[in-house]
Amino acid sequence: MRIGIIGAGAMARALGGGWAAAGHDIVIGARDATKAQEVVAEIRARDGSDNARSTSIAEAAEFGEAVLLAVPVAALTEILEGIGPALTGRILIDCTNAFRPDLGTFTLTEDAVAERIAATVPDAHVVKGFNLCAAEVYVGAQLEFEGRTLLVPLCGDNPDAIARVSSLTEDLKLRPCHAGGLAQARYMEATSAFVVGQWFGGNDSRAMFPPLDATFAEVDE
Repeated sequence: MRIGIIGAGAMARALGGGWAAAGHDIVIGARDATKAQEVVAEIRARDGSDNARSTSIAEAAEFGEAVLLAVPVAALTEILEGIGPALTGRILIDCTNAFRPDLGTFTLTEDAVAERIAATVPDAHVVKGFNLCAAEVYVGAQLEFEGRTLLVPLCGDNPDAIARVSSLTEDLKLRPCHAGGLAQARYMEATSAFVVGQWFGGNDSRAMFPPLDATFAEVDE
C-alpha cells in the first residue's frame, strides 16, 4: 500500500519504519524538510528498507492511499486546511493526542480531536488509532504481554477503512480491534490521557484492568 506520513516525530519513525519493513511504500512529509529526511535515513538504517523517501506535506497527502497524521494537535488546522482536497476518499489515520500536563499527569486541551479532523476534511475516512501507547512500544522487541499480543483499538465509521487499517496493524505484528464508530474516539483519547498520565506517575496502568477472561458483570437488582 502507498502510505503518506505527515510529521517527522517519534510516531512517524515507529509506524513508518514498521510499514516500510513490511513492504509498503512510504513517503514522509513535514514542515521541516531536514527532519523528514532524517526520519527516512533512520528507517532505512534500522530496517534495511529502501522503500521510504521524504517529500513535502502536500505530496505526502497526494501519494498515500492511507495517510498517517502524526503532528502536534496545535498544527492540525493549518495542515488540514492546506491539504484537505487531496484527502478526498483517502484513509486518514489519526494517532494524535491533545495532552496538557497537569500536576504530573495529563488532561486534554480538547475533547474530540478525531471528530474535529473529520469535520475539517469530511470527504476523508478518518480512523483513530495508535494513540494509547508511546511510539517506543510499537517498535519494541516485546509485543506480547502475559500471552496476549498488544491490542490496537481502532475507531471509525467506514468499514473498508477499518479493514485496511486493521491489515496495516497486523503488518506491525499487533492485533487490531474495531472499538466503535468515530464518536467513540473521544473516549479513547480520554483513556489515553488518563492511562499515559498514570504511567508517567509511576503507576502500573496494566494492573488496573483485568484481562477479558477475568471480567464479569452482574445485573443490579
